[in-house]
Amino acid sequence: MVRYLLAAKPRRWLKAARELRVIGLSLFFGAVCLALPAFSADHSKTPKNGLREPAPPDLLMDGGRRLSFERSFSLEREVKPKRSFWTKVVDVVAGEPDFHYLVSPYSVVTDSHGRIIVSDLGAQGVHIFDFAQQKYKFLSRRDTDKDPMVSPQCVAVDSQDNIYVTDSQSGKIFVFDPAGKYRRAIGSLKGGEGYFKRPTGIAIDSEAQHIYVTDTLRNKIFMMDMQGSVLKTIGKPGTEDGQFNYPTELRLKGSVLAVVDAMNFRVQVFDLDGTFKYAIGKVGDGAGWIFRPKGIGFDSEDHLYIVDGLWGMVQVFDQEGRLLYYFGQKGTANGEFQLPAGLQIDKQDRIYVVDSFNRRVQIFHYYGIAQAREAKP
Repeated sequence: MVRYLLAAKPRRWLKAARELRVIGLSLFFGAVCLALPAFSADHSKTPKNGLREPAPPDLLMDGGRRLSFERSFSLEREVKPKRSFWTKVVDVVAGEPDFHYLVSPYSVVTDSHGRIIVSDLGAQGVHIFDFAQQKYKFLSRRDTDKDPMVSPQCVAVDSQDNIYVTDSQSGKIFVFDPAGKYRRAIGSLKGGEGYFKRPTGIAIDSEAQHIYVTDTLRNKIFMMDMQGSVLKTIGKPGTEDGQFNYPTELRLKGSVLAVVDAMNFRVQVFDLDGTFKYAIGKVGDGAGWIFRPKGIGFDSEDHLYIVDGLWGMVQVFDQEGRLLYYFGQKGTANGEFQLPAGLQIDKQDRIYVVDSFNRRVQIFHYYGIAQAREAKP
């Protein structure tokens, strides 16, 4: 019957099809015309350097050393800043896609390819920003029945760029491969419970094949093999050297392991077997004192960087505990922080600071004495 009607009145059907096509094209190009002013206006508001507000001045130090602000980021869309004209047209007609963004970021690490990996308690997942390849990925296990990841705290990578995430609520460590595919959970017990009471900081010694993780509520550090078997524990509750009062972040560099001893208001440094070496910090509200230590890291000159979450700054110390310099203050402008948390320093001395309440990561670049000498004519 349908075939007969189409065959009987072909001209009428063709005429209707042409009319619909004209209407569709008119609506489409009308949307394009409406979109053009918006594209032009948006482009005019964005400076050529990509910064939406002025960068803070360089911090100049003795010996030609300096600290420079590079950029901040918070959105998936920033990974691909140049969207094509037709992609923007489709966005206007169909609506923009749902881009991921930082909700309550906490910890940050970089891998061998320069990807920036950020844990996000608010989003219950982990963001992977790859600016070099203009790619983004979000890791989540909140909707799975077995071993869901509900409170991702700290992140670390091994020499193969596998990603390790502590979950402070489930008491487990989640492992993903470099492509972001889930592999296993360390510390998962029968019945779904986790072995750790509150795992927070994590560091990987790929050469020795060891995993270090702080258990904040147990006031100790677990040293494990790569399968998760406990080899030894480091520390116990207390205020003496080698003792802890709510340890949190870890940072491993070379032959030392630094530990944030949060409620003792200090950072303790151990060798990789857990022998105490030295401590930096004392409680107070002045320069060189520590009130809410958060993320930590070492630069190429072995200076220790300590984020103070309350005062909104990063303090930098030498191994003798002398304050060398600090940067940041409370605020929302570039170079300012509100409740900063995690910190990472890569091999090029780029410093990544998680500016948690401002929902962003800020990137700085430290130019040390060696780099200053190379820059001289």
